[in-house]
Amino acid sequence: MIRVLVLLLLPMAAVAQVDPRPANTNYKPAFANQTDAPALPRTNVAVQTLVSGLDIPWGMAALGDGRFLLTERIGNLRIIDANGRAGPALDGLPELVAIQQGGLLDVAVSPRFADDRTIFWTYSKPVGNLSVTAAAKGILGTDDKLSGVTDIFVGDTPGEGGIQYGSRIIPMADGTVWITTGDRGNGEWGDPDLVLEPYSTIGKVIRINADGSAPADNPFVGRDGNDLVWSLGHRNMQGAAIGPDGLLWTIEHGPRGGDELNQPQAGLNYGWPAISYGIHYDGEKIGRGRTAARGYEQPVYYWDPVIAPTGMAFYDGPYTDWQGDLLIAALSGALVRLKIDNGRVVGEEWLLTDVGRIRDVEVLDDGRVLLALDSGDVLRIFPR
Repeated sequence: MIRVLVLLLLPMAAVAQVDPRPANTNYKPAFANQTDAPALPRTNVAVQTLVSGLDIPWGMAALGDGRFLLTERIGNLRIIDANGRAGPALDGLPELVAIQQGGLLDVAVSPRFADDRTIFWTYSKPVGNLSVTAAAKGILGTDDKLSGVTDIFVGDTPGEGGIQYGSRIIPMADGTVWITTGDRGNGEWGDPDLVLEPYSTIGKVIRINADGSAPADNPFVGRDGNDLVWSLGHRNMQGAAIGPDGLLWTIEHGPRGGDELNQPQAGLNYGWPAISYGIHYDGEKIGRGRTAARGYEQPVYYWDPVIAPTGMAFYDGPYTDWQGDLLIAALSGALVRLKIDNGRVVGEEWLLTDVGRIRDVEVLDDGRVLLALDSGDVLRIFPR
C-alpha cells in the first residue's frame, strides 16, 4: 500500500538548502563553480513511500511497463510492480559474495528490451577467497523467468577486502556497455609512474561490447595495458548516467572530501590518487597534497565535505524547472540536484535531507522519480 510520507509546500522563490558543513581542507578550486555552486530556487516536492521492507536496495531500472527491476545487495533481484508490490527473488544469478560494500549491485535494461528482453547487472564475484567487480547479462522472459545468464566482464585484480567495487552499468543503443569500477582500496594503482597505461581494470571506466569483447575504437586497443579501459584514475564510481548531451557522466567517492563529478574522455587520467580535493580519513594529505598536476584531468565538480554519492540520473519529464538537471543520490542523506550549462555546474539544490541514506535514483518515463534508501524503502517523488 502506497503511503504519503512528506509534502513540502515551500515558496519557489526561497533559496534551496545546500551543505552547511565546514570543509575539511582549504584547497582552492581550479575554476569558478567547480565546488559550492550558487543555491538554486527551492523545489516543492511531494513524496510517497512506494515499497518497504527491502534489504539494502542498490540499483533500479525501469522495464517500460510501469514495473521496475530492483537489486538488493544481499543478492536478490526483484521485479516491483507499479503499485509497489515486490515479486520473489529471480532465480539463476551467478554466485556472488555479499560482504561489506559487495554483493548484487547495479541493474540496467537493454535499450531494445521490448525486442531482445536483455538485462544487465553488476556484482562482486568470488575468486577463491578473493573477489572482483563483474558484470553479467541474461534474458528476462515474458514469464519473468531469467535465462541465458553469462558474465560479460570479470575484473582482473582480485582483492581480499570488501570495499570500493564501484559500480554502475549502462547498455547503449550501439551495442556497447559502460561499466564503472572502484579501486578496491588500492590507491597505489594510480601511482604517477604507472598512469600512462591502464595496468588493471580497477578504478576505471570500462567500455565493452555486449558480448564482452573490446570495441575497436577503445583508446587502448592495440597498446600495452587493458583494451577494455576507457579512462583511468578513478577512486570509487558508484554513479553513472548518459546526459542530454549523449555523453557519459560519472560520480565517485572521495576519501575525506573530494567526491567528484566527471565527464570521462577516452584515454584520459582523472588523477586518483596523484591529485585529490580530499584528504585521508586520518587527516593526512593524499600523496603530495596536490589538487592539480600535468597529465591529470580536473573534475567538473567536487564536494568537500563529501556527500557520499551513489546512483545518479538526468531528469527528463514534465517538470520544466528540472529538465536536463542531474539528480544524485547521496548516502550523506540528501537528493542533490545540479544544474549544468555547457558542461559546467551553475547551481545546486539539496532535497529530502530528512529521509536517510539514499542509495539510488531512477527517473521513470512519466517523469516521476524513484529513490532507493538503505533503510529498505523506495520513495516516489513528484516535483511541482
